[in-house]
Amino acid sequence: MSILDAPIARLDGTPATLREITGGRPALVVNVASKCGLTPQYAGLEQLHEKYAEAGFTVVGVPCNQFLGQEPGSSEEIAEFCSATYGVTFPMTEKVEVNGEGRHELYRGLVDVPNEKGETGDVQWNFEKFLLASDGTVVARFSPGVEPTDPTLVDAVRSLTTP
Repeated sequence: MSILDAPIARLDGTPATLREITGGRPALVVNVASKCGLTPQYAGLEQLHEKYAEAGFTVVGVPCNQFLGQEPGSSEEIAEFCSATYGVTFPMTEKVEVNGEGRHELYRGLVDVPNEKGETGDVQWNFEKFLLASDGTVVARFSPGVEPTDPTLVDAVRSLTTP
């Protein structure tokens, strides 16, 4: 089964698969949190989404509360925060676990991919990024500290959106 077929509800609770959420486009899947020192990355993620949306790319935010409880809100609170504070228009999923026994099926298909430092395994922190090709292949993994505007990340996105 492709990672794109992993069932994951949208933030509003509607059942979906990653394929439905991405529309079959290349995507940057990011575990997000509203009360983290890295939360300002939402601005860069939205910028990346807006810049490459017409080229067939999307960002997908995946809320997670596993890192020091930094995403404690309800789905409604998360949606309101993201919209009001950062103008987020990219799709968001339900809140999930990215590590441990309760790890969501989506993340089971992501954590074996090495990041830019060659490290694999558990998600390290909020805002870890996984770049997926339109067929669901994981093309790259970026550590939480890698900004959405980092040239290496942007070049990787461009490589999937430019013919």
